[in-house]
Amino acid sequence: MATTQNLEVWLRGTLPDMPPYLQPVAHALLQAREEVQFYMQNFPEELLWERPAGVAAVGFHLQHLTGVLDRLLTYARDEALTPQQLEALGQEGKPLEAGEQVQTLVQQFHAQVEKALVQLRKTPEEILLEQRGVGRAKLPSTVLGLLVHAAEHTQRHVGQLLVTSKMLQVKAPEA
Repeated sequence: MATTQNLEVWLRGTLPDMPPYLQPVAHALLQAREEVQFYMQNFPEELLWERPAGVAAVGFHLQHLTGVLDRLLTYARDEALTPQQLEALGQEGKPLEAGEQVQTLVQQFHAQVEKALVQLRKTPEEILLEQRGVGRAKLPSTVLGLLVHAAEHTQRHVGQLLVTSKMLQVKAPEA
């Protein structure tokens, strides 16, 4: 029989203090956090900003995971983006100035997932269908739509990050 640690997060049971309708969102974010931690733990710093076949760099995905989750949660709270959030958006895809970039970016993503979980726990289910505007154009969505998209978008970029990281780490066949 499988232990709970070998199971994907959604198969480990309900999360305490998490509204029932938001359990899948929380499960997806926790799964993403675990996968990023696992696949990035030995990722070489020198490959972080490489773009094989022109795809987005692993570093971009790590920055974008954090940034987009922050922005979507802001819209779900019915708030406008701050100047700091807009600046961070403009910095996505640009290397950090110094330090261990891989672990710094992974830690930033982990912290953003924690913030998301706090917000999910505090979100009353009665507001899930309330209208929310997205972006400067205030495109129509709902609280639930934004939260589900936050989870879906996070999963999408984790998948892209994992494929790109594998592409970069595979050694070319010997001739």
